[in-house]
Amino acid sequence: MTRARAFHAVTFAVAALAVVLQLVLVLQGHKVLDENNRPDTGTRLIRFCSYLTIWSNVLVAWSALTLALGRDRDTRVWRALRLNAVVLCFGGGIVHFFFLRPLLDLDGADLLADKLLHLVAPLLGLVGWLVFGPRGRATTDDLVPFLRLPVFWLLYTLVRGAFVDWYPYPFIDVGEHGYGIVLVNCLGVGVLMFGLAYGAVKLDARLARAQAAT
Repeated sequence: MTRARAFHAVTFAVAALAVVLQLVLVLQGHKVLDENNRPDTGTRLIRFCSYLTIWSNVLVAWSALTLALGRDRDTRVWRALRLNAVVLCFGGGIVHFFFLRPLLDLDGADLLADKLLHLVAPLLGLVGWLVFGPRGRATTDDLVPFLRLPVFWLLYTLVRGAFVDWYPYPFIDVGEHGYGIVLVNCLGVGVLMFGLAYGAVKLDARLARAQAAT
C-alpha cells in the first residue's frame, strides 16, 4: 500500500469512528450542542442525521475509503462530493471553533467525539487533499455542483425547522433570530464555504502544475 492510500485509510478510520462514536452517544442520550433534554430515540436519530457536521464527516470517510481502495472515479459527482468532504468539514470546523465551541461544556467521550468530528477529521481531510491528492481532480466547473449539497441541507433544515421548531445550530434558529438574521448568518457561512472551495480548486491546479513539472 502506498503512503497516500495508507493515509486515506487512516482518515477513513478516524472519520468513521467519529461518526459512530457520536451516534452511540446520541442514542445513549448524551448532549448534542446545548440540548439538556432527552427526546425519544427516533427524534434523537433524526436530529443526529440533521447536522451538517455529520454529513461532512460521512463524506470524508466515504471519499477517503474510495481513495484508500483505489476505487475513486474522476466523475463530476465524485469530484463535487470530494470537494464537499474537504471544504464543508474543514469550514465547519472553523465555524464550530469560533461560534459553537464556546457554547459547549463537554467532557469524557462527548469531548472526544467533538474533537474527532470538528478537529481531527477536518485536519486529516485537509492534509490528505494538500499532500496526497489526487491532483487535478477539481476545476471551477465543480463549484456549482459543490453548492448543491449545502443548499439542499439548508432548505431541508429551514423547512423541517418550521414544522418541528428545532434547528441543529443556534445561528440558524429562526424561532430565536427570525428569518432575516438567519439568512444573513447563512450568507456569511456560505461565502466562507464558497471561498474555501474556490481556493481549494485554484490551489489544486497550482499543485498539479508543480507536480507535473517535477
